[in-house]
Amino acid sequence: MRHLIFLKFLPCITLLATSLCGYGQGKITPVSVNVNLLQNQGTLPPIWAFFGYDEANYTYMKDGSKLLTELASLSPVSIHVRCHNMLTSGNGIPGLKWSSTNVYTEDANGRPVYDWKIIDSIFDTYIKRGMKPLAEIGFMPEALSANPGSVTSEATADKKNPKHYSGWACPPKDYKKWAELVYQWVRHSVRRYGKSEVESWYWEVWNEPDLTFYWKGTPGEYIKLYDYTADAVKRALPTAKVGGPETTSPDGGSGGDYIRKFLTHVVSGINNVTGKRGVPLDFISFHAKGFPKLIDSVVWMNMGNQLRSIDKGFEIVSSIPSLKNLPIIIGESDPEGCAACSADLHPEYAYRNSTMYAVYTAAAMSRTYDLAKKRAVNLAGAVTWGFEFENQPYFRGFRDLATNGIDKPVLNVFRMFGMMRGNRVEATSSSMQNYMTIRDSSVRGKEPDVNAFAAKSPNSATVMLWNYHDKNDIGFPPTPVSVTVTGLPKQRVLLTQYVINKENSNSFTAWKNMGSPQTPTQDQYKVLEAAGQLKEACSPKYITPVNGETKVDFDLERQGVTLLKITW
Repeated sequence: MRHLIFLKFLPCITLLATSLCGYGQGKITPVSVNVNLLQNQGTLPPIWAFFGYDEANYTYMKDGSKLLTELASLSPVSIHVRCHNMLTSGNGIPGLKWSSTNVYTEDANGRPVYDWKIIDSIFDTYIKRGMKPLAEIGFMPEALSANPGSVTSEATADKKNPKHYSGWACPPKDYKKWAELVYQWVRHSVRRYGKSEVESWYWEVWNEPDLTFYWKGTPGEYIKLYDYTADAVKRALPTAKVGGPETTSPDGGSGGDYIRKFLTHVVSGINNVTGKRGVPLDFISFHAKGFPKLIDSVVWMNMGNQLRSIDKGFEIVSSIPSLKNLPIIIGESDPEGCAACSADLHPEYAYRNSTMYAVYTAAAMSRTYDLAKKRAVNLAGAVTWGFEFENQPYFRGFRDLATNGIDKPVLNVFRMFGMMRGNRVEATSSSMQNYMTIRDSSVRGKEPDVNAFAAKSPNSATVMLWNYHDKNDIGFPPTPVSVTVTGLPKQRVLLTQYVINKENSNSFTAWKNMGSPQTPTQDQYKVLEAAGQLKEACSPKYITPVNGETKVDFDLERQGVTLLKITW
């Protein structure tokens, strides 16, 4: 049963019939937002409903399965999940940026031996919750690697990290054996879960092949790998969806060149398997990251860097007539590039526990929709590469959605997105910032980005609003916001406001207030669990629009997010 937990924050100050929880109490310039429910801007694909992580074995562990249950409960739409290391050799013991399934070994005569036990445990966990795998086909099993390499340790800062072989990033020694592994995996999935279920998944080939960390072959060898992999997927299930190339930023040198070379091969190259023109491609994927820095002991985000990467990827795809209508999945779309790098070792990532991660996600996701509309591309998903890190200290500062089973503020943004149903509708703001100014210059000046994103379904309207600035500093008065909503039905409606800020929907603040315990008591843990849920700013109230219009006034904290939900 899918459900959401919301906690009410009381009391609230009601000043006017349509004012919520205080208004105009600071000296910041007010912002006016206008939402026109009659200006339909088209369907609102749930691009936010995609999540990913390196450590696939966390999936069925205690806190991993708990978090997946919460993600599955965000919305009636299916959540897609992407994991690294689905084919990697090992004993199934995860570490930072490492996991394994040991799916493939060979007997003494070099014959394949398949063991689906761990992969089944991972996918069973998803399917049980109604989730959909974004199945990443990688990395290279030790027995298939062209250069298995020595045993090494990837993350020396994490003493618990298991040692593993270095050949996981190499091409296969035998492409036909590799293709047979892929074929058997897809075939096994169809047998276990059913044809119609597997038809709803995405299958993608590898991860960031333009980086030698992930791919120690040449671009030509990756293209050969893709051809053999895609052919195997389609032989096992002709209606399966397969794609790639999952490069790094198209705005960077390696990512941009790589994706162009790959797409050129798809359009006009010779298939390495068939010897003919024609390569299966059902969706296109690439990554986009921001770039925070620590300046005078303060974290400064850089959303512009991420948006430029997204826009360049859209530009490349839209420039190819035969491919421009294919679905695009931004396989990792994040504020920066290392989820497993903790803030205690990397202070530039200190934003992650706070509302900064939440407000950044709200603003960046909205701008991603804007850029897709500008380039007229078919955006299907934007993967948030953040999950949880099992058995780590509380609030260590990984890029995660929860810590030891306690939801962090960012997860509440996805709860908000989960309530946004129907079509996108027009929302304009008097703020000087927009998706183009942020793409080009990020949000570095005096004025924050106070903006909105709105949707309408047959019986509801939702407006998400945020107060974002690149500087991770909440020492500013809140911004008075006045929201005018037109196009409402001429009847009494119920208005509910949800809020994420320093004191609300914020387990990190609650944890600090109790002394930052690393071994919280059972009672403290229950308090933290409750603090991690999405809160109502004040009690919902009925209002009666005048000529289909209502005005809602409230103060919005810096680095805060709010959602207005109107139902009838």
